Amino acid sequence: MTVPPARCVVAEPRSRQAPGYQPRSTSSRAAYILGAAAVAVIVAIVVAVLIRDKGGVKGTADEKILETNAALIIGTPGARHTIDVFEDFSCPACRKFEATNGEAMTAAATRGELRIRFHMLTFLDKRSKSGDYSTRAAAALRCVQVGAGPEKALDYHGTLYRQQPEEGKTDHDNTDLAAKAAAVGADSSVQQCISSGSQVPNAKQSATLAYDQLSIALGGSVATPSVLSAGRSVSDVGDDTAWLTKLLAS
Repeated sequence: MTVPPARCVVAEPRSRQAPGYQPRSTSSRAAYILGAAAVAVIVAIVVAVLIRDKGGVKGTADEKILETNAALIIGTPGARHTIDVFEDFSCPACRKFEATNGEAMTAAATRGELRIRFHMLTFLDKRSKSGDYSTRAAAALRCVQVGAGPEKALDYHGTLYRQQPEEGKTDHDNTDLAAKAAAVGADSSVQQCISSGSQVPNAKQSATLAYDQLSIALGGSVATPSVLSAGRSVSDVGDDTAWLTKLLAS
């Protein structure tokens, strides 16, 4: 049995190190001065490159974009904590994350303690058999959200993870996705939205914006699942709910 990865990663920040400098064995004071100057120049160049590329420098995502760009939002605006969850419907680690954390997150939202904004990325399209499953699934979720509301959209979100296609093998076509929407109570207009793929352009645009904001928060890398709180990365998001317990207690 294949063990799913801890996270699905698309890119890591580039890492650059200054070439090692070894001063020559000499008693010349001038040689040491020149050597120190050379090291200072190298360090300055490396720092400039790191600043330019933002490699590994974590930042804060834009709250306005996170709010308006979410594919699905549950919980009240007045909740004490708001988190942003970044996933990809083709990501095995996201399926595991949802199985472990989904119920606890939803319960916290129901209690009024947590507001959750889901963002669906699509960088794993290329790993699906159809070549665009992540995008089509994200578009289908948008159809359910717009046409049937957040409660049914959350049920649909869970359904797609419980019935996630095996990576690289046959995935769900739009007819299958529409049928799964019907199973959670979405009406014929929502099913038609999914079958026609009418939300695909919006899903692509949303995924691009989400990718950019997650990249800012993670310092140049993008991985799913990821969680942000107040626009910043939440550490130790893994196979249990310890991160959530810690967040809610803060």
